[in-house]
Amino acid sequence: MKKPRREAARIRLEELLSSHPPTQGMYVRTWGDHLIIGRHEPFGPDGEMEADDRLRLTALKNSSFGLSVRRHTGRWEQTPFTGTLDDLVDVIRSLMQHIVVPYA
Repeated sequence: MKKPRREAARIRLEELLSSHPPTQGMYVRTWGDHLIIGRHEPFGPDGEMEADDRLRLTALKNSSFGLSVRRHTGRWEQTPFTGTLDDLVDVIRSLMQHIVVPYA
């Protein structure tokens, strides 16, 4: 994905996520053809905030993306879901709330 298109997709995804309570406050960062979605969560004995990547959208053809979930091992597992950013945010909101809500 070219940089201007990737940045536009990142901004659009941030807008979609911020418009729904379970996904408000999530960050979106880019990594190659991926949009990484996560939260900053307190970790360690001091409770310092650290980035916690949870979902990954991978650019496919024709403005569509594939959705992957980060496993406890740190590896990404593909899901059967593909579609536009709007489609995948609907999937995240309806089927993956347990993955995106804050821990505390």
